[in-house]
Amino acid sequence: MKYKGKGNIREHIMEMSHLASKLKALKLEISDDFLVHLVLLSLPAQFNQFKVSYNCQKDKWTLNELISFCVQEEERMKQETTESAHFASTSKGKGKRKRKEAATKGLVQKKQHLGNDQKKKESGPPKCFLCQEPSHLKPDCPKYHAWRVKKGIIRALVCFEVNLVSVPRNTWWIDSGATTHISVSMQGCLNYRKPNDVERYIYVGDGKHVEVKAIGTFRLLLDTGFYLDFQDTCIVPSFRRNLVSVSKLDKSGYYCSFGNGEFSLSLNSNVIGTGSLTYCDKLYMLDIVTSYNETLHVDSRGTERKLNNENSATIWHKRLGHISKMRIDRLVSDGVLSNLNFTDLKICVECIKGKQTKTKRLDATRSSDVLELIHTDTCGPFPSASWNGQQYFISFIDDYSRYGYLYLIHEKSQSLEVFKSFKLEVENQLNKKIKCVRSDRGGEYYGRYDGSGEQRPGPFAKFLEECGIVPQYTMPGWPSMNGVSERRNITLKDMVRSMISHSTLPEPLWGEALKTATYILNRVPTKAAVKTPYELWTGKKPCLTHLRIWGCPAEARPYRPNEKKLDSKTVSSYFIGYSERSRGYKFYDPATKSIFETGTATFFEDVEFGGRNKVRDIVFEEESISIPTVTFDNTQINVPVGEKVIQEPQQDNVIHSPVHNEQPQQPQLRRSTRERRSAIPSDFHVYLQENEEPDGMIENDPINFSQAMQSSNSQNWIDAMNEEYKSMQDNKVWDLVLLPEGTKPIGCKWIFKTKRDSKGNVERHKARLVAKGYTQKEGIDFKETFLQFQQKTLLG
Repeated sequence: MKYKGKGNIREHIMEMSHLASKLKALKLEISDDFLVHLVLLSLPAQFNQFKVSYNCQKDKWTLNELISFCVQEEERMKQETTESAHFASTSKGKGKRKRKEAATKGLVQKKQHLGNDQKKKESGPPKCFLCQEPSHLKPDCPKYHAWRVKKGIIRALVCFEVNLVSVPRNTWWIDSGATTHISVSMQGCLNYRKPNDVERYIYVGDGKHVEVKAIGTFRLLLDTGFYLDFQDTCIVPSFRRNLVSVSKLDKSGYYCSFGNGEFSLSLNSNVIGTGSLTYCDKLYMLDIVTSYNETLHVDSRGTERKLNNENSATIWHKRLGHISKMRIDRLVSDGVLSNLNFTDLKICVECIKGKQTKTKRLDATRSSDVLELIHTDTCGPFPSASWNGQQYFISFIDDYSRYGYLYLIHEKSQSLEVFKSFKLEVENQLNKKIKCVRSDRGGEYYGRYDGSGEQRPGPFAKFLEECGIVPQYTMPGWPSMNGVSERRNITLKDMVRSMISHSTLPEPLWGEALKTATYILNRVPTKAAVKTPYELWTGKKPCLTHLRIWGCPAEARPYRPNEKKLDSKTVSSYFIGYSERSRGYKFYDPATKSIFETGTATFFEDVEFGGRNKVRDIVFEEESISIPTVTFDNTQINVPVGEKVIQEPQQDNVIHSPVHNEQPQQPQLRRSTRERRSAIPSDFHVYLQENEEPDGMIENDPINFSQAMQSSNSQNWIDAMNEEYKSMQDNKVWDLVLLPEGTKPIGCKWIFKTKRDSKGNVERHKARLVAKGYTQKEGIDFKETFLQFQQKTLLG
């Protein structure tokens, strides 16, 4: 679509942008650069010069910039054809300007920007327009200067700006109509002085005059690496841009060239500066870096000119990509570079911008007493929830003692509630007050960000303020400022990973492992304190005799008020931690998948329960028929996995009623006897085992798998179990089927018996795997008994 002049240019561009949005909705997306190109193609011939200006640009415009520039171009074309943006004049009337042009018509131009000399014929010696003397012109007339001093008019002429656009104050603009350099501020001024009566005012194009505040010297660093000094520069705060006078540069011996939207400044055929035409206001802007106190002077009385010194360390520092001074010294010492002058090598702003790093963390100031400073941090969420569904944990660490508290939480919003409980406990126990709390700037501590992007204090911060506790927050992006908590989190997670990896317990028990790790860290030495955290916190030395390996198997005796006389007194379980409010241990029962606490237990820490040989793997691999290798006391056993053989006795190991099978009644009586003997303390069993040979005592048969593995005949029992398992496989005793819905599977257990001859000598060890039919209840698991048999006569 073409722009035919109906409406304004803004409406035309917005209509094309709307069409592009419709195409994008149809999955025909048009890039912004291509849309700008289409808009330029749709403009009529009146905008041809505008199109050429766009093609000369290095940077591409956005659609919004194109709209702004097109609107300005449209307004410019509506105005008069005469240039109204910038002009210079010394009078208000047109007649005076014509007379001035006639008076200066005979002057020969010293330099032309296009390089073409124009020779004009002179019809006699020129005369002064004011006094009619042939020896000089009006600008050099003594009477004219006396009149100007009397009126207080400065000799400088500058342009007057009509079109007002936003101009950066640190830019310098080339002005062919100004007779002096103009600066709008004192920034970058090397030295200055007050103006005299002749330099007091500057006349602008509309006939008005503006006041000059000072006369100074400015230094510019051009993008080519040259330095340029402007002396006798007028400082006029009422101006909107810094102006560079072309006529003053010309008098100083410089050559200015304009063309194709580019400006170049040359000295002795060397280009020392460049500029470019801006399309927002049609002015040339000088390409500079910043102002520096270096050498290259320009003034009306003569210019001291100095090009780059090849021995300058600053120049070579930039040529070599801003490398360090030490590396430049090596190049000089190796003979790659000649001796350089390092006196001009000062602080490089570009190096600071490109290489700035975080400042070195200062040494922390330690507290002198407990509760003076508490470090806290929230960690999570973890991939899997803990046993009770928590996915986060929050820690509180005392800076003086390094004693830590740890709480498992479901959400970060629980941080304040947990801190209140922690505060009440520690302040009551130590009879002291918390003074400072150090944390990061997380939302649970500092507060959330509102709609304006500002972080407002949250409930946690307000509670600290109410309690008179001084909060200490880290800087954004500086977690190392809360290094105590961050390091504690890393240590805890490393310990938990190692503990779970060494054990055979499910991953959701990471919460219990985390509490155990905190319990241990409070009782072991730390580099930050002379004594252990527990001793500094409580004043007592810690006792470590009760510590056990996390995740080790154990026979624990829980409190069961409904326990029957023939029930097993212990439960085969795993140690998972220490009781928080009691003197006892916490255990995990894999059979019931529950956690209980008790103070009576026997731990099997010497059992290799990690790595490839995991006893608990047998429990969960019910459908597998492979025979994994299990290690107990440096012995190996091939245990069947097709049935729940090993772990089921943890819940109930005693037969309450006889089973109707072909076995004699004597073994059941012996089992009843063995159950009664299990009530004897475990240390007495150890005593009997240690004194078996000297006293000639006979070891009783074990009543469960754990006792069989701890007995002196453990290898014999392992061989017996392998023999029983092989026999059952050969006879195809079982078939693997799916468990019907609503039914409960019947467990099984091992029966161990030592076969002896008439003299009491051991003949063999027998192990039998039997089903626990006594666990069935009439009316629930079965309704009638049935014995399948057939008479031999019926078979014939």
